[in-house]
Amino acid sequence: MANKVLTDALSEPCNGVTAVRVDIDCGPGHLTVDRLSGGEPVLASGTLQYLEKQGVPTRALVSSGGQATLTLRAGAGGSGGSGFRWPWQACGGGAYEWRLHLNPTVLCDITAHSSGGNVRLDLAGMAVARLMADTGGGNIEVALPQNAAGLSATVRSGGGNVTVDMGSGIAGSNAIDASSGAGNVVVRLPGRIAARIHATSGLGKVVIDPRFGKTDKDTYQSPDYDGAADKVEVTVKSGAGNVSIEAR
Repeated sequence: MANKVLTDALSEPCNGVTAVRVDIDCGPGHLTVDRLSGGEPVLASGTLQYLEKQGVPTRALVSSGGQATLTLRAGAGGSGGSGFRWPWQACGGGAYEWRLHLNPTVLCDITAHSSGGNVRLDLAGMAVARLMADTGGGNIEVALPQNAAGLSATVRSGGGNVTVDMGSGIAGSNAIDASSGAGNVVVRLPGRIAARIHATSGLGKVVIDPRFGKTDKDTYQSPDYDGAADKVEVTVKSGAGNVSIEAR
């Protein structure tokens, strides 16, 4: 008998929350996170698909004094197997998809996990202090927010491709760590950003925009990095794929 795909609607009230920790585990499914676009007075909304035999996803919202933690978990049947896929297998991903929309006026600390599906995070126009996103074998695409201040972003795939776009207008010291066990990894930076880059690949090529001069075997740096108040440190690596830093 086929394992039917069902959908659970999500809508969590804001109730004066100004900062939220969002902890997501969608099992082997695909995950998309972006911003609420209609000005809805909610903290988060969306749709969470699940397999009938898997059970309804669990959720919990705990808030106090303007701070909140929102936890979303796939049902007990949704995390079987290792989740690892080689890059050529990753596009199939899981049999279901979660779509989550977050309030852009609330400061977010986001942890997003899929055991094997694709992950797409469009955080443009949002306020994000920290991001940890990973998948066992799917592809990950991340657009980081504009005007980030002190942002720490870690983006990892066990075997899929990883793409990270950094927003413009950053403030303070920021950090990006992007890696894949076997796929290609690309980080795109604003054209005039001050950056130091640590780039390695076990079997693939390392391609760095020429604006960043080489300072040692695996490190590249813009001329203004040491004296810049606003900058980013990037660590990019792959076990078997190519790694690239592009300036746009």
